[in-house]
Amino acid sequence: MTIPRTGSIALCLAFLAACSNNGANAPAPGKPQPVPVVPIVISPRTQVLTSNLPGRVVPERVAEVRARVPGIVQNRHFVEGSIVKKGDLLFSIDAAPLQASMARALAAETRAKAIVKQSSSLVRRYEPLVKADAVSQQEYDDAVASLQTAEANRLAAEADVRTARLDLGYATVRAPITGRIGKSLVSEGALVGQGETTPMATIQQMDPIYADFTQPANTVLQLREALAAGNLSRPDGQDANVTISVDGTSYIARGRLLFSDITVDQGTGQVTLRGKFANPDGILLPGMYVRVNAEMGIDKQAIFVPQRAIIRGTDGMSKVMTISAKSVAEERQVKTGVMQDGEWQILEGLKAGDRVIVKNVDKIASGTPVVASTSAPRAAAPSQAKTQ
Repeated sequence: MTIPRTGSIALCLAFLAACSNNGANAPAPGKPQPVPVVPIVISPRTQVLTSNLPGRVVPERVAEVRARVPGIVQNRHFVEGSIVKKGDLLFSIDAAPLQASMARALAAETRAKAIVKQSSSLVRRYEPLVKADAVSQQEYDDAVASLQTAEANRLAAEADVRTARLDLGYATVRAPITGRIGKSLVSEGALVGQGETTPMATIQQMDPIYADFTQPANTVLQLREALAAGNLSRPDGQDANVTISVDGTSYIARGRLLFSDITVDQGTGQVTLRGKFANPDGILLPGMYVRVNAEMGIDKQAIFVPQRAIIRGTDGMSKVMTISAKSVAEERQVKTGVMQDGEWQILEGLKAGDRVIVKNVDKIASGTPVVASTSAPRAAAPSQAKTQ
């Protein structure tokens, strides 16, 4: 079948028109399509900065009860694991030998006093006689010397009596502090204090109680510098708040930060800090592992970005991808601070109004044209920051 000449010409013109229209809609060669991205707009906020660190519970006071005199334990007067008060009787040690020592010391004191009285009487008699040359000066001097020796012996005898009285008192072992007493380390019939101060029990004061935790020394210095420069602040007249929690439980205790140690551990480069907490129910036990959350200060111009927005380079430096005024992705180096709830604090590198890409950052190269999503979220709401 043959196509008429006029029909063939019309078909060619239609094909050429279609190709012309498709060429007008095609992108220019070498010009990439803008990549859609999801950014956040940086907005500084007031933020309470905290340190979230592991810690150990330690008692406020610890007293090791020891036998201070030798003897046989006769009785134990406490229940193991109970609360004892200062001065409570804990153990009784056989006091018979100590009572005998006390009697000998009293007898020696009486004898020394009698000799002093005799020597003093002799000196009084010799005083007028030596003036009348009825006795020699040598005899008088000997009498005075004897009196002085007798006085010294009396003082020594009185000291021996005090020592014997103290030893007799140590036969009744009493609690030196108020606290919870552990297991008894000796039983009735045991010989204690024979050549050494035998440990008998341990008392720990657990209300209030402490929690010790460590922090890198450079972090402590940075916080102090920030407080001094006014970049961080603390409520006037208030101690820093500290919260501890026990892993695997819902227990939370709130207290206050007491101090940081004055020395740095040479092995770890850490500084020890201590918090104080009420423990009326005795739930917190010495040696218990806890998580400590301590307030370090308030930053009124804190900048935070989601963790997924941070890029870690091979050099270890932190970077983010921002959107420039020309809608082009730009890599920017930043300095990170603390982290909390999936967000990093940015200390340097960003300012208010910057747009930071938070999705598929590692798939976007610097210089790539981008287009911001119309549903771009703003920076997250304020919350407490936790240092690592």
